[in-house]
Amino acid sequence: MSGGQTRLQALDALRGIAALSVVLFHYLPYYDKLYGHSFDSPSFLSFGRYGVHLFFVLSGFVIFMTLERTRTAGWFGLARAFRLLPALWAGIALTWMTVQILGPDDRMVSLGTALLNVTLLHEYLGHPHVDGAYWSLVIEATFYLWIALLFYGLGNWQRMRPALWGWALLSYAAVIWSKTLPDGLGFLLKDLLFTRYAPLFISGMLIYRWHRHGRPQVSDMALLALTVGHCLIAYKAPYNLFVLGCYGVFVLAVAGHLNALARPGLLWLGSISYTLYLVHQNIGYGVIDLAYKAGLPGMAGVLMALAVAIGLASALHYGIEKPALRAFRQWRKRSESSAEVPRAASRQAENID
Repeated sequence: MSGGQTRLQALDALRGIAALSVVLFHYLPYYDKLYGHSFDSPSFLSFGRYGVHLFFVLSGFVIFMTLERTRTAGWFGLARAFRLLPALWAGIALTWMTVQILGPDDRMVSLGTALLNVTLLHEYLGHPHVDGAYWSLVIEATFYLWIALLFYGLGNWQRMRPALWGWALLSYAAVIWSKTLPDGLGFLLKDLLFTRYAPLFISGMLIYRWHRHGRPQVSDMALLALTVGHCLIAYKAPYNLFVLGCYGVFVLAVAGHLNALARPGLLWLGSISYTLYLVHQNIGYGVIDLAYKAGLPGMAGVLMALAVAIGLASALHYGIEKPALRAFRQWRKRSESSAEVPRAASRQAENID
């Protein structure tokens, strides 16, 4: 696989499609299961639940790209923090306040729990999510921590490879023997090492290396096959086949065969995908409930929820997410420029000596 801006834009379009699939899953079949719609939801939209799995593959791909471009673990951590946290904090505030007003009542959490969500440690401490969709953000943040420790601690891919093999094999074992794991080991494997999802991230990293560095070694190809195959036992049929299909679509996009997806509408949807993910679920449920109470048809409520979610996501993207990233990049540029001055002076002195 070789580089190309258009094919990476196709990945942004896939991000937008995945986000929309998750939203439609939550608004239609999942809402129907939880609260009941006045109409029959299309059953195929249940596959939208697995749009999150495509996000995880994308994260593995993008994060390894970021790691290779970032000199230190500190800068990597700051980059991830500025990328995730400002929009997340705004999303938590919006969701918590909206649910207090509109409901649903079973989605309300205390202010203390909402504040704990800000740290993304709440799930490990036994507290619920402000929005049900946040479960994946806890996994994302934990993945960032593990992969930074591996990348900056071990120093190169050759040293990382055995650790990733071990993680993949543990993921198989944890899925196969999930019902017999003791509590302590279960917490380590299922929560801290998120073994139902870790192979998705690892496969994304491997696909990135293939894209960036050319045809991989046999050992990396074997590891890629192992991580991709994990989905066949980790998820029930036919959803496991759907995840396998997502892998195929992802590889086609990276290889440049889905460049037709790089259209303005889908690229824009991809650009707001993170903020859409943050604010869509519980706020959407409140809007749908409000529409039903007002006597509107069920589909009208779904369309209203979709419009509200996209509007809020756009506001957070342009008002918080982009300015935060821009501020970080400017700060980093100034920091690196100021650090370059003494290095240049030192090199000049060495040349004089």
